[in-house]
Amino acid sequence: MTDVAVIGAGPAGLMAAEVLAQGGSRVTVYDAMPSAGRKFLMAGRGGLNLTHSEQLAQFMARYREAAPKLQAAIEAFSPDALRAWSEALGEPTFVGSSGRVFPKAFKASPLLRAWLRRLDASGVRFAFRHRWAGWDGEGRLLFRTSEGVAPVSANATVLALGGASWPRLGSDGGWVELLAAKGVTISKLRPANSGFTVAWSDVFRDRFEGQPLKGVALTLRAHTVRGEAMITRSGIEGGAIYALSAELREAVLGLGQATLMIALRPDLDIATLITRLSGTRGKQSLANFLRKAAQLSPVGIGLMQEAALASGRPLAAFSPAELAHLINAIPVKLTGVAAIERAISTAGGIAFDELDEHFMLHKLPGLFAGGEMLDWEAPTGGYLLQASFATGAAAGRGVLDWSKRS
Repeated sequence: MTDVAVIGAGPAGLMAAEVLAQGGSRVTVYDAMPSAGRKFLMAGRGGLNLTHSEQLAQFMARYREAAPKLQAAIEAFSPDALRAWSEALGEPTFVGSSGRVFPKAFKASPLLRAWLRRLDASGVRFAFRHRWAGWDGEGRLLFRTSEGVAPVSANATVLALGGASWPRLGSDGGWVELLAAKGVTISKLRPANSGFTVAWSDVFRDRFEGQPLKGVALTLRAHTVRGEAMITRSGIEGGAIYALSAELREAVLGLGQATLMIALRPDLDIATLITRLSGTRGKQSLANFLRKAAQLSPVGIGLMQEAALASGRPLAAFSPAELAHLINAIPVKLTGVAAIERAISTAGGIAFDELDEHFMLHKLPGLFAGGEMLDWEAPTGGYLLQASFATGAAAGRGVLDWSKRS
């Protein structure tokens, strides 16, 4: 029987462990945290978005340049397979109005508990508070524990240690140096699905922190996304921002800043807005007039005031045509990327060229990797978890295939 060490008790690691146990391997899952699935549980706090229901071709496009490298793994453990897997654990799923897929319980904890029970019943062992520290001179895995450094022998190893976002939940990127020292090429870890900093005025920040922008369109050059965003004390974040985060991040990191254009009423053309804004204001305040004539929210009007302030002209001096153009093209200068510790996920990781088709590292035979450690990124919407589950399962199958061939 093959002894396999799985390092990391998140979705990718647990899925690798399940595949391995079903294939007859003796599996131990190691994790630095006191319990499994810490980040998985956090992801389910607002409703666990497992995957997405859109057609596979459109689904795969969300992974951008990494799509060809992930295609086989996701086809082998598809969104439909993930839904069936969840249902087999007693957690049926449903498709929300946005096409996103959730467990009916809408939480991560019941699914994780059922999964851990099944893993336990299949013989998977867990060793918590074990932080991976590389290898000793004999090639054994080393783990730092409360009782000192413990060496572990394994026939094969699956690494599923995540990226570097939310390090307090276990994914701190500490593995980068260990693999780089072995000559493994690793793309720099960068924030993905993150917020961005904006130098709001004190008045705007104090009044609108935590306020949502609903039904807006966000544009950076040729890229436009519809959805929602949220004003934060230091900038802006939210689903539509996350969908553009790769383009925004590269622009900010490359140029030091980026100008995001926000359309508050993207379904209204300029002519319609001009007509609405050409009426008599009377004794109404400008804010009241804009709210009624263009159905703008207070935070949207606040954004227009910010843009006027930056231009050096009071918003009250804008003509109806200027107001109409501003409503659907508010420039917001992004000055930085929010810290990676607060990002939902990370870009970068082990270069796919370092892996064979079974997710084994060419330079380190018997060592496999899956999940967010690999060099891919995707927006929120179920794509992150789907690829983590699928690559974890692929790494598990890779170990089984390699063990037979060895």
